[in-house]
Order: sequence, then C-alpha cells, then structure tokens
Amino acid sequence: MPERRIAAFDFDGTLTRRDTLLPFLVRVCGPLAVAKAFWTIAPGVVRSRIRSRPDGIHHRDSSKAALLHALLAGRDAASFTEAGANFAQGLHRRVRPEMAEQVAWHRAQGHELVIVSASLLTYLEPFTVAAGFHHVIAVGLEVGTDGTLTGNLTRPNVRGPEKAVRLREWLEGQTPAMLWGYGNSSGDTELLAMADVPVWVTRHTERKAAAPVPTAALPTP
Repeated sequence: MPERRIAAFDFDGTLTRRDTLLPFLVRVCGPLAVAKAFWTIAPGVVRSRIRSRPDGIHHRDSSKAALLHALLAGRDAASFTEAGANFAQGLHRRVRPEMAEQVAWHRAQGHELVIVSASLLTYLEPFTVAAGFHHVIAVGLEVGTDGTLTGNLTRPNVRGPEKAVRLREWLEGQTPAMLWGYGNSSGDTELLAMADVPVWVTRHTERKAAAPVPTAALPTP
C-alpha cells in the first residue's frame, strides 16, 4: 500500500471565513425559532459554565446539543437532508481564497483531503463531494423509526479531543507518511497535535505553503 499523505482541515473559521452552523439553522428553522431556542437553553448554558458536569462534557458541547435538540427534534429527516444539500451549494462562496489555494496545492500533490469539523454532516457531506475532498468527519443527527430527527447527536460533538479520536478511527491504525493539520481555535488543539505539520489559521493568515514545501510551490493566483 502506498504511503498516505493527508491534509486534515477544520471547517468553520479555517476553510471558511466564519461559522456556518448558525446561518444554516436560521435558514432551516427561521430567526425567531433560533432566538427562542437560545432563550430556552440559556439557563442550562449558564449553569454548565459555572459548574463542571460530572460526565466531563465541555459546556460548549452540552450547549450545542441542547440547542440542536430544541430546534430539530421532530423535524422530517428527508426534508432536513434536502435543506442541507441546498445549503451546501453556496458554501464555496464562504471558503477563504487563501485556503482554497492551499487545498488546491494539496490536491495537486496527490494528498488525501479530509474535513474534521463540529459542523453538521447534513451539509458538509454534499460539500465534500462537490469540493473534491476524500472524506468528512462531522456531526451526525439521529433519525427515529418514524423518519423524524430525534434531536440527539449520533456521537459526541466533533470538537477538542473528539477530533483526534475520530481522525485516528478513520486512519484505522495506520500512520501517515505525512499529516498536515489546519485549525483556528482551541477546539482544534488535539487535531493539530497529531499533525507533522500543524498550521494555525488566523483571520490574517496570508497565502503560504504548509512546511516543508516552500511558498513558491503554491500556484500563482
């Protein structure tokens, strides 16, 4: 088997300029419903920030799970999937130009491209196919026997340590010859710790190649 060279990208704030989850929820559920859901879960969010949960779940993960449950429980799964596909069609406009160039460079080198994100598979799966990525690891939603969303996640939120867990799971025990990791927040720390070449992407990141490849190797815009 040929040696694997892999580039793993966070999505929101790394590949894109900003968050995509909230705009998607607003489009699907409406701004009033989203505002009401935030108001409903607010007391629990405050409590989770003040007191550590006995199960060790980070307050950001528990708050996100509560928000998704409040907004999505009972929604028709097929319609939700369709909404995700429609939303995905416009995601290319949210991708940062310098990161699009970096992805193109990796693709030209024959590297495997994987997204590791706390956003929803509902729209990241169709985006992954359209954008030419090889795989996506993201948040799945549970579907009940009646064909509606239960509001629960299928697995833990893909943030922090869970990013490393899920990436190792995808690797199936293999050690890549080279692993590039791209992230922009504390939720990407464990992902970047796995990388041979960790790249912290900031709002002011300029176009550059991931070491050890010189900048000149990138395509000229």
